[in-house]
Amino acid sequence: MFVTPAYAQSLGGGGALTSFVPLILIFAIMYFLLIRPQQKKVKDHRAMVEAVRRGDQVITQGGIFGKVTKVKEGDEVEIEIAKEVTIRVVKSTLSTVITKTEPAS
Repeated sequence: MFVTPAYAQSLGGGGALTSFVPLILIFAIMYFLLIRPQQKKVKDHRAMVEAVRRGDQVITQGGIFGKVTKVKEGDEVEIEIAKEVTIRVVKSTLSTVITKTEPAS
Protein backbone atom coordinates (compact mmCIF):
# COMPACT_ATOMS: atom_id res chain seq x y z
CA MET A 1 0.00 0.00 0.00
CA PHE A 2 1.07 3.56 -0.73
CA VAL A 3 -0.64 5.29 2.22
CA THR A 4 0.39 4.45 5.72
CA PRO A 5 -1.98 5.13 8.61
CA ALA A 6 -1.18 8.30 10.59
CA TYR A 7 -1.28 7.99 14.31
CA ALA A 8 -1.70 11.00 16.59
CA GLN A 9 1.00 11.46 19.14
CA SER A 10 0.02 12.09 22.71
CA LEU A 11 0.87 15.45 24.29
CA GLY A 12 3.75 15.24 26.67
CA GLY A 13 2.86 16.42 30.18
CA GLY A 14 1.33 19.83 29.28
CA GLY A 15 -1.43 19.90 31.82
CA ALA A 16 -4.37 22.22 32.27
CA LEU A 17 -2.33 25.37 32.89
CA THR A 18 -0.81 25.48 29.41
CA SER A 19 -4.24 25.32 27.81
CA PHE A 20 -5.37 28.41 29.79
CA VAL A 21 -2.30 30.56 29.06
CA PRO A 22 -3.60 31.82 25.66
CA LEU A 23 -6.97 32.63 27.22
CA ILE A 24 -5.29 34.59 30.02
CA LEU A 25 -3.12 36.47 27.52
CA ILE A 26 -6.15 37.41 25.41
CA PHE A 27 -7.98 38.72 28.50
CA ALA A 28 -4.92 40.76 29.54
CA ILE A 29 -4.63 42.32 26.09
CA MET A 30 -8.37 43.13 26.03
CA TYR A 31 -8.10 44.71 29.48
CA PHE A 32 -5.21 47.01 28.58
CA LEU A 33 -6.48 47.94 25.10
CA LEU A 34 -10.24 48.27 25.68
CA ILE A 35 -11.47 48.12 29.27
CA ARG A 36 -8.89 50.30 31.05
CA PRO A 37 -9.00 53.25 28.58
CA GLN A 38 -12.81 53.21 28.64
CA GLN A 39 -12.83 53.35 32.46
CA LYS A 40 -10.43 56.30 32.36
CA LYS A 41 -12.62 58.10 29.82
CA VAL A 42 -15.73 57.59 31.98
CA LYS A 43 -13.87 58.84 35.07
CA ASP A 44 -12.68 61.98 33.24
CA HIS A 45 -16.21 62.68 31.90
CA ARG A 46 -17.70 62.30 35.38
CA ALA A 47 -15.14 64.75 36.80
CA MET A 48 -15.86 67.24 34.00
CA VAL A 49 -19.62 67.04 34.59
CA GLU A 50 -19.23 67.53 38.34
CA ALA A 51 -17.05 70.61 37.76
CA VAL A 52 -19.55 72.44 35.50
CA ARG A 53 -20.36 75.91 36.85
CA ARG A 54 -22.50 78.86 35.85
CA GLY A 55 -20.94 80.76 32.97
CA ASP A 56 -19.19 77.78 31.35
CA GLN A 57 -19.65 77.38 27.62
CA VAL A 58 -20.52 73.80 26.77
CA ILE A 59 -21.46 71.48 23.91
CA THR A 60 -24.11 68.81 24.42
CA GLN A 61 -23.98 65.37 22.85
CA GLY A 62 -26.66 66.56 20.43
CA GLY A 63 -24.30 69.27 19.16
CA ILE A 64 -25.96 72.24 20.85
CA PHE A 65 -23.61 75.05 21.88
CA GLY A 66 -24.62 77.11 24.90
CA LYS A 67 -23.72 78.89 28.09
CA VAL A 68 -24.62 77.42 31.48
CA THR A 69 -27.02 79.79 33.27
CA LYS A 70 -28.00 77.64 36.22
CA VAL A 71 -26.78 74.40 37.77
CA LYS A 72 -29.77 72.79 39.45
CA GLU A 73 -29.86 70.28 42.27
CA GLY A 74 -29.52 66.72 41.09
CA ASP A 75 -28.46 66.19 37.52
CA GLU A 76 -29.97 69.11 35.58
CA VAL A 77 -28.38 72.17 34.01
CA GLU A 78 -30.00 75.15 32.28
CA ILE A 79 -28.20 76.25 29.13
CA GLU A 80 -28.78 79.48 27.23
CA ILE A 81 -28.56 78.70 23.52
CA ALA A 82 -29.72 82.11 22.24
CA LYS A 83 -30.64 85.42 23.80
CA GLU A 84 -33.35 84.65 26.39
CA VAL A 85 -33.73 81.06 25.14
CA THR A 86 -32.81 78.46 27.74
CA ILE A 87 -33.11 74.70 27.73
CA ARG A 88 -32.80 72.17 30.52
CA VAL A 89 -30.48 69.23 29.92
CA VAL A 90 -29.17 66.37 31.97
CA LYS A 91 -25.58 66.93 33.10
CA SER A 92 -24.37 63.61 31.71
CA THR A 93 -25.34 64.70 28.18
CA LEU A 94 -22.68 67.42 28.20
CA SER A 95 -19.87 66.28 25.96
CA THR A 96 -17.37 69.14 26.16
CA VAL A 97 -16.70 72.23 28.22
CA ILE A 98 -15.30 74.80 25.81
CA THR A 99 -14.41 77.62 28.22
CA LYS A 100 -14.27 77.40 31.98
CA THR A 101 -15.09 80.33 34.23
CA GLU A 102 -13.02 81.14 37.26
CA PRO A 103 -14.71 80.53 40.61
CA ALA A 104 -15.96 83.65 42.38
CA SER A 105 -13.87 84.71 45.33
